[in-house]
Amino acid sequence: MRYSAFELLKQGLRGNRGWPALWRSPEPQAAYDAIIIGGGGHGLSTAYYLARNHGMTRIAVLEKGYLGGGNVGRNTTIVRANYLLPGNSEFYSHSLKLWEGMEADLNFNAMHSQRGIINLFHSDGQRDAAVRRGNAMITQGDDAVLLDRDALRRMVPYLDYDQTRFPIYGGLWHKRGGTARHDAVAWGYARAADRLGVDLIQNCEVTGFRIEGGAVKGVETTRGPIAAPKVAMVVAGRSSQVAEMAGFRLPIESHVLQAFVTEGLKPCIDQVITYGMGHFYISQSDKGGLVFGGDLDFYASYAQRGNLPMAEHVAEAGMTLMPMIGKAKMLRSWGGIMDMTPDGSPIIDHSPVAGLYVNAGWCYGGFKAVPASGWCLAHLMATDQPHEVARRFRLDRFRTGHLIDEEATGSQHNLH
Repeated sequence: MRYSAFELLKQGLRGNRGWPALWRSPEPQAAYDAIIIGGGGHGLSTAYYLARNHGMTRIAVLEKGYLGGGNVGRNTTIVRANYLLPGNSEFYSHSLKLWEGMEADLNFNAMHSQRGIINLFHSDGQRDAAVRRGNAMITQGDDAVLLDRDALRRMVPYLDYDQTRFPIYGGLWHKRGGTARHDAVAWGYARAADRLGVDLIQNCEVTGFRIEGGAVKGVETTRGPIAAPKVAMVVAGRSSQVAEMAGFRLPIESHVLQAFVTEGLKPCIDQVITYGMGHFYISQSDKGGLVFGGDLDFYASYAQRGNLPMAEHVAEAGMTLMPMIGKAKMLRSWGGIMDMTPDGSPIIDHSPVAGLYVNAGWCYGGFKAVPASGWCLAHLMATDQPHEVARRFRLDRFRTGHLIDEEATGSQHNLH
């Protein structure tokens, strides 16, 4: 079924009883041409682009739980392409272009809202850095507008501009940035992949690999062995654990990143706002809740929850920046498992095992990368050549020292 205004009207008049399931629930076959481990945004987009761009249809996505139950449903939904350095800048620029055509391509409403992102700066040095970043964004083909204090105050009057320690000097406005509904992105890619013949197999945990002569031959699962000459690991914070099953180590630490949402409020925050002197970012969802987050919890963990000290730290940053949110009641919080690399940039590459591919290390950038990650991994799996915009996301850069340190914070996982 193709979604349309006419179909919506017709189904409404029939009591909404004619909508089909978004995707099938097939039994796993004995063999496929390709297996993708992980049914999150990256795994589902990879399956879709393998089928759509490269004509591969005998594909299985194996998810140990339910589709979209991991980080793709546990984030603050921000979409942007405001990176500075080569390597990341062209990749996220490509991803934003895919975001802009995603809903028409998938025939699914992902609630992508290009409401704009404003990165605040609080000193002359930060203003200079914002100018440099904005110029790099424009050179890359993206958009950037430098706002002085007065222009910013007209757009967002509710900020505390004269806070004693960190007065606000202005902001860098990325108009094409914004937000999307995270779980709808997973649903849209799942539905589109299913329509192209991809088998989406839930409650199917991978427990091991079949490797012969240094090449992958398939996987062992809780629902039996499945053969395939090409297998992709797309499991975010579980990447180190899955790689260990295949006999190699990844330069990844898994950390918890918390996010929070308040009760529903009337519209008050039009853009995404980020604080320049504290790791705090906030937007307002279509349901009215203020969605915000901050730093990692700074200790390795696989728990999808956080701790109270970090919740307090994030709330303090929010109150410093915009005291008005102090009257809002915090409704809930959740945690996602971030796969952090030493340089804060991802990996899309072959693994040491022939036929086994790695997609990992997304740190904070996983949600906004969903379309381009799938596009580039699908290209790699189909052609065995890296896509041009992902050519620097090599695994061996950590051995050779050719790092992509976007934040210039050094090669420590917990600093990115």
